[in-house]
Formats: sequence, C-alpha cells, structure tokens
Amino acid sequence: MLLLGESFLLAFMFLTSSAGFVVPALSISTSSITDRLALISFKSLITSDPSQALASWGNLSIPMCQWHGVACGLRGRRRGHVVELGLEELNLVGTITPALGNLTYLRRLHLSRNHFHGMLPQELGNLPDLETLQLSSNQFSGMIPDSLGNLSALTFLSIATNNIEGSIPPLQGLSSIEHLILARNHLEGTIPSWLGNLTSLQIIDLQHNGLVGQISESVGNLELLTILSLSENNLSGSMPHTLGKLHALTGLYLMTNQIGGSLPPSLFNLSSLQVLNIQQNNFTGGFPSNTGNKLSKLTKFLVSDNQFHGVLPSSLCNASMLQMIQTVKNFLRGTIPQCLGAQQKNLSVVRIVGNQFEATNDADWGFLTSLTNCSNMLELGLSYNKLQGVLPNSIGNLSTRLEYLAIGNNNLTGAIPEGIGNLINLNYLSMGNNIFKGAIPLSFGNLKKLDRLYLLNNALSGPIPVTLGNLTKLTRLRLSTNMISEVIPSSLSNCPLEAIDLSHNNLSGLLPRELLSMSTLSATMDLSHNSLSGTLPSELGNLKNLGDLDFSNNRISGEIPASIGECRSLEYLNTSGNLLQGSIPLSLGNLRGLLVLDLSYNNLSGTIPEILSSLPGLSSLNLSFNKFQGAVPQDGVFLNATATLIAGNDGLCGGNPQLKLPPCSNHSTKKPLQKLAIIVAICSGCVSVALVFALSSLYRKNKKIKANPQSSVIGEQHMRVSYAELAHATNGFSSENLIGAGSFGSVYKGRMRGNEQHALVAVKVINLMQRGASQSFIAECKTLRCARHRNLVKILTVCSSTDFQGRDFMAIVYEFLPNGNLDQQLHQHITEDGEQKALDLIERLHIAIDVASSLDYLHQHKPTPIIHCDLKPSNVLLDTDMVAHVGDFGLARFLYQDMEKSSGWASMRGSIGYAAPEYGLGNEVSTQGDVYSYGILLLEMFTGKRPTDNDFGEAIGLRSYVQMSLPHSTAIIIDHQLLTEMEGGEASNFNSSIISEMIMACITSVLQVGIRCSEETPTDRPPIGDALRELQAVRDKLHSHR
Repeated sequence: MLLLGESFLLAFMFLTSSAGFVVPALSISTSSITDRLALISFKSLITSDPSQALASWGNLSIPMCQWHGVACGLRGRRRGHVVELGLEELNLVGTITPALGNLTYLRRLHLSRNHFHGMLPQELGNLPDLETLQLSSNQFSGMIPDSLGNLSALTFLSIATNNIEGSIPPLQGLSSIEHLILARNHLEGTIPSWLGNLTSLQIIDLQHNGLVGQISESVGNLELLTILSLSENNLSGSMPHTLGKLHALTGLYLMTNQIGGSLPPSLFNLSSLQVLNIQQNNFTGGFPSNTGNKLSKLTKFLVSDNQFHGVLPSSLCNASMLQMIQTVKNFLRGTIPQCLGAQQKNLSVVRIVGNQFEATNDADWGFLTSLTNCSNMLELGLSYNKLQGVLPNSIGNLSTRLEYLAIGNNNLTGAIPEGIGNLINLNYLSMGNNIFKGAIPLSFGNLKKLDRLYLLNNALSGPIPVTLGNLTKLTRLRLSTNMISEVIPSSLSNCPLEAIDLSHNNLSGLLPRELLSMSTLSATMDLSHNSLSGTLPSELGNLKNLGDLDFSNNRISGEIPASIGECRSLEYLNTSGNLLQGSIPLSLGNLRGLLVLDLSYNNLSGTIPEILSSLPGLSSLNLSFNKFQGAVPQDGVFLNATATLIAGNDGLCGGNPQLKLPPCSNHSTKKPLQKLAIIVAICSGCVSVALVFALSSLYRKNKKIKANPQSSVIGEQHMRVSYAELAHATNGFSSENLIGAGSFGSVYKGRMRGNEQHALVAVKVINLMQRGASQSFIAECKTLRCARHRNLVKILTVCSSTDFQGRDFMAIVYEFLPNGNLDQQLHQHITEDGEQKALDLIERLHIAIDVASSLDYLHQHKPTPIIHCDLKPSNVLLDTDMVAHVGDFGLARFLYQDMEKSSGWASMRGSIGYAAPEYGLGNEVSTQGDVYSYGILLLEMFTGKRPTDNDFGEAIGLRSYVQMSLPHSTAIIIDHQLLTEMEGGEASNFNSSIISEMIMACITSVLQVGIRCSEETPTDRPPIGDALRELQAVRDKLHSHR
C-alpha cells in the first residue's frame, strides 16, 4: 500500500504540474521516479531506526537527493540519480529490499555496522555501475548471491562478520575487484581456483570461516596481492610454493589451521613481507639461515604452536623493523642470537617460551645486552627452556617500559640481580622453578606497578623484604618452597593481595595481625610448612572473603578462635600438624560453603560437635590424631566413612558402622547427654520466646500456613528488631530511602545501630495485601536460614510485628550492598557516587561465575536442593568489590516441596523473559529451570540486551539473536561497551593483536555457555556446575594473558 500510495502521489503531481499548477517544494523528474520508489521500498522494510536517520525519507518538502545518506550525480546521465547510499553505523534493523537493484546508477552502497538480517537479494547483481559494496557487521544469512558475479565494475566487496553460509559462489566475473572481504561468516567448501584469475585483487580476507582443503595454487597468480588472510579455518595440506610469486605481499595470515609440512623455500623470496603469522598449525622443518636477510621488512614473526626445529636464525637480527617475535611451543634449540635487538629499536615483544634454547656461559646470555637497545620493549618471555647459569645483571638495563618478564622453569642459579628493581613498569614477574639463591632483592620494592610476583620453587633465603609492602598494586604473591626465614613482615598488609603463598619455608614468629585483617584476600592464604608459633589471633575472623586457608604444619598453639566463623567464604581450611588445643568452636557451623576441613595432628579435645554434620558441602573431614571423645555424629559428611578420618582418637564411639568404632556405653554418654539436654532446653526456651509474636502474627494473617514452616523461619543468630527501630532507620520508610520495589514488597535503605556502631542495611518490607506475600516471606527466610554462601545475600534480622496503626507488619533486613543490582550496572552504568561507568569484561565474567557458584551451591544443597525460581539481573546485587550476591528468594522452593496449588505464590514461576518455557505449561519447578534463567542472564550480560527488548527483529528473541551470530559474528552482538574496551577488534584490521582475538574467542565461549543453558528442552541443559567450570576455564585463560 505504501508503494501504491507513493506511485499515485507522484502521478498526481505530474498531472497537476502539466495543468499549470506549481509545486515549488518538489523537484522530481521522470528519470528519478524509479530511484525514489526504490528508496521508499528500502525504508518500508526497516523495522527499527533508533536515530531517526530515515525520518526525512519520503518527506515531499525535502528533495530526494537531500535525504540522509543519499548522494546523487551532478552531471551527465547520472544527474539527479542516486549514486551513493551511505547508512553505516546507524543501528538500523530490517531486511534489504530487492528494489535496490533498480538504482541503475548506484556506485557505492554502504550499510555496514547495522542489524540487517535475512538474505541478500539477487537483484544486487543488477547494478552495473556499482564500485563499492560494503555490508559488513550485520546479521545477513543465507548464501552469497551468485548474481554478484555480474558486477564487473566492483572494486570493493565486504560481507564480513555476518552469518553467510554455503560455499563461495562463482564470482569470476568480478574483473575489477581489488578487495574481497568475506571474513567471519560460516562459509564452507574449498578456496576456488578461479580466484587466481581476478588479477586486480589486492586484499583477500577469508578468515574465521569453515573452509577446508588446500590453499589453491592459483592464488600465486595475483601479483598485486598485498594481504592474504586465511586464519581460523580448517585448511590442510601444505603451503603452495606458488605463494612465493606474490612479490607485493605484505601480510600473510594463516593462523589456526591444520596446514603442515615444511615452509616452501620460495616463501623467503617475499621481500615486501611485513607480517608472517602462521601460528597454531602443523608446520615442521626449520628456518633458512638467511631468513632475516630475505625478509628484511618483517615487523611480526609469529610462528608459535607448530613443530619447527633447528635454530632461530641469527639473520633475523638484520630485520631492522621487527617488532614482535613469537616462537612459543616449538622444538627450537641452540642459543638465542646474541645480536637480537641490537639493530631493532622497535622490538617490543619477544616470546620464545616452551622451546629448548640453551645458555651455559656469559656469551650465550649476550642477547640480553643487545635487547637493552630496544627502548620500546614491553614483553620478554623466556620460560620453559634450558637456560642455566647466573642471570646477568644486564637484565636490569632493559627498557623501563617493560611490563612482562617471565624466565621461570629453567635452571638458573646464583642471586637474583638487584637491577630488576629498575624495571619500574613491570606488572608481571615470574622467576619460579629455578635454583636462585640468596635474598629477595630489596629493590623489588621499587616495582610499584607489579600485579603478580612468582618466585616459588627456588633456593632463596633470608627474610621477606619489608619493602614489598610498597607494592600497592600486588594481588598475587607466591614465594613457596624456598628457604626464606625470619618473620612475616606486617608491611605486606599494604598490598591489595588476593592470594599469598608462603608455604614450605623457614618462617618463624607470630602471625601478623595486620595480615589477617586484609579484606582483599579472596583466593588463598597458604602459610603451611613453616615454623610459625603463638596463638591464632581473633583477627582471623576478618578474612571474610577468603576461599582457602592453610597454616598446617607449624607450631601454632592455643585454641581455634570463635571468630573463624566469620570467614564465611572459606571452602578449604587446614590447621593440621600444629599444637592447637581446646574444643572445636561451634562457630565453624557458620561456614556453609566449607568443602574440606583438616584439624588432624593437634591436641584438640572434647566431643565432635553435631554442627559439622550440617555443613552441606563438606566432602572431606580429617579429625585424626587428636583427643576427641564421645559419640561420633551420624549425618552429613559422617555418612561417608571414606571422607571422614578419625583415627588416633581413642575416646570416640558409635557413629557410622563403617568407621568400626565401639558402641557408646551408658557410662560414656551420660554426661554428654545431660549437657545436651540442658543446652536444648535453654535454646528451646529462647527460641520460643523470640518466635511467639511471629507465630501469632502469621497465624492471624493466614491460617492455612502450618506452624512447622514458621518455626524454622528465623535462625538462632538473628536478633529481632521492632517496627519502631526499622521506621527510625529508614526515616519513616520515606521515598528518599526507597531503592527498589517488587511484587511482594519494597526495599528501603536504612542505617541501624549494632555493636556500638552504625551500619547501612537494606530493609525489605513485605506487601501483605499481595496474595502469597506471607508465603514469600517464609520462603525467603527459610531459604536464607538454611543456605549460606559467599555469593548469596546475607540476612541480618527480621521483623514480624505490627505498625503504629496496629496493622500486621513483616520485614527482612539484609546487609546493604552499595553497588546496586546487575540490571542497573548493565543498562544504566551507575555507580554509588553517580558516576557513569560500564562493567568491563573481567568484571562481567567474575559476576557470571559468582552467580553460577551460588546456583551450584543451591542445587547441591543437602539434604534437599533449593530452586531460586526468579533469577534475573535485578536480583543479583553487587557489593563494594563488585562481588555478586544472589537475592530475592521470595519464590524459592525446596525441591519436591509440597505446596497448596491454590496459592498465588505457589503458582508463580519467575519473570517474563527469564522463566523457563516449561513453566508456562504448568510444569513443576526444577534445577533446569534455574539453569535456563541463568543462560538468559548470561546472554544479557554480554550483549547488553534484555530478553524483553523489541529490537531483535520480528519473531526473534534474545537467544535466537545470539545463536544466529555465533561463533563468527560475535563482534556484532556483544555490548558495544565491550567493543570500545578492546583495541584492534575490527574484522578488516589485519594487524589486530592476538590478545584481542583471544578475548573475542573467550566472549564467544561465554555466549555459547548461555546458549546451551537456555535450550528449549530441560534435559538438554547442562547442570549449572558444568557451566561454572567452563566459565572458570575462560576466566583462567583471560587471566593468563593479562
């Protein structure tokens, strides 16, 4: 109808014009009617134009040639006709109209970096004057139209970064083509031999596809070719010798294929070659001795991950423009050329890790002196070779711009040169697994930008330098397995350490209280196998974020402090082989995430507390060789005799029969039972008094709710607060304090007094007028009472009372998390102080892992798994350190939980866009439903798009939107904030760094996890634990390249 109306309007205008009427605002000739109709047809298929770029199109008061993106010819036969259509980077969504084929005089068509989808129309082949066709970075699918082969005037063709499938069609009619860019699609088949007939070609980019077979020998006929990029395909065979005829070639990119055999000698005739990237293939053989003389213009020599052998030619020193050398993981041997870097002032990266290079005398280390001439040196990697002897002092004369130095896993001896302290921009220093002796240089305190320091497995002695406390960016410190002595300096507390390993040394003295007060410690603290003494200070409880704690095999005495129960993130705790005494503190029961507990070989006594049997994740418990007595618990980890070690405690009895302990006699159990009865009586009385008001309030509100669920709502550690206290804390529940609202209540920010100080809290006030609200209150309290994990929100207390008007009132008080929720961070980029800041890649990945960890814990909860039922970004809260905490358990269920089907709460199954599709059919809740929600959340985190957005195109949801673009078009769909974070990420940028390619591969892997988690059929979804391990592997890969 739109086209019909436009035609009618144009006809009317011509009729009125011939009748003497004047239409001054219009300038339309009969020759441009076809062009105008083609453009109107184009606009009619645009479903989203967020910048209103096409608003002027079709406006009768604006001449067609002045429409946005339209350019017309000025003279000759093209006068008044559309010759250029430039609509790149406008976020347009839609399909391409076949009517574009009617723009007979079109010379340039630019539609790149939009969201066009569907198939490319065959009619594009009807444009005889077309010179440039730029369609990259969209979501086009289907096959390349073979009609494009008719475009004999075409010089530039780019359909890169789309979802194009099939084989490359016969395009040998492109007699003028200079740039052929089909990268990052799903192309299959072989490289066609007719490419060799397109003798005008200067650039061929077919990387990131699924091409197979050998490289066609006909490519050698393209004498004007400057770039040949075939990386990341499935090409095999050998490199054709005809490539040696490409004398204009400056860049050869064959990375990540299966090409093998020796390099053809003719390759070294390419005197114009600047970039040789043949990494991750199966090449064998060696390099000619005159490689550097022949390839004198080389800037990048990238041959890692092959099977090359022989020596690294010293002639490479003659390639004076060389910037990068990477020979990682080959079988190269001999010495490193002494002249390396002498004439190469731009050399910035030398990575020759994982070969068999040797250095046995001073002369062999001569290359270090030469490298001191490279003022732009950023990375030097020499690890995993056969270098030996004393490390020369000249290493301290390397460029002060050096950021990465790795010389671990060699056979280096002698002292570590003090001069390394001159390399003030180092952020990564690895010297582990050598035979270094002497003291750690004091000069290391000058490395103020150092993030990671690895000196493990050497023979270092002397004290830990106090100057290491100057390293205010150090997050990882590994000094294990040396002979380091004296005390641990308290100055280390100045470093923002996440992990510290000082194990297997000769350290003595007391544990520094300052070290135990470091909130940044989150990964590990390993002080085992030293000679530390004294008692464990109460400051131990400050390690609230620590995952692994090991101070086994020392001389620590006294009792285990009750404050250990504050370390609620602990998963591994080993205190074995010390002189500890007293009983096991009951506060260990607070460590709900604990997986391994080893208290063996101490002098601990008393009974084994029942609380250990309630730790849901505890899978290994070693209490052997202490002085425990009495009955052994029979639940939890104690059910597994192989996971529970209790040998060497002669006073134990009962327990699992597989432990083969004697039965408990009346005499041996009388006193413990009496004590237990007293404790139970006291606790029961306290709990009864604390709960009486809650029970009566809930009973009045909903008589259908049974007393038993209510009695388990509030944990014994939660002190109740009154309505008046909460009203005062939230300024009367004022709108200024309101920070969120949901179906079952509103959340207010408040300030409460406790332990003689004020603390910020979040108060969730339950909307008791909402059907199912009281059940939601019970569900949330019961879940958070039974489940404790570092990535779950922490409940502080509850209130079940009446307000000042005598109305029922219920509220839950949580720890306040200042960085808001994930939805705000993804879509508003607001920080606590109001500053605009988007989440970076590492932050998103860590948050994704945090959320998966919490779900894995819930789904593995014993004795009954817990289903969240409402996972979405707004229910993921972020603390000061951007650690994620999953909250809002108002819909949470225990698996197999009986519910009243008439309850509004019982029938709820999450939020639109995130709820699993089977819930819409009335299916029962399941762990697979949570996995689906997590998959959608993961896709949203890395695309920046909500599942409820309308800009995916008709009938396309978030999951399909992502799935259609993987794995080759990731750059199109990821959050643009991540694109701006990366450098050199454009498909046409042939000099983009390997790091950027690795990052894009990692993001693709994350999105693929999201796709698998959000499969339509529940049984096709992986357990959340499998997804967690995949994301952890991606994280480790990213960290290894930092």
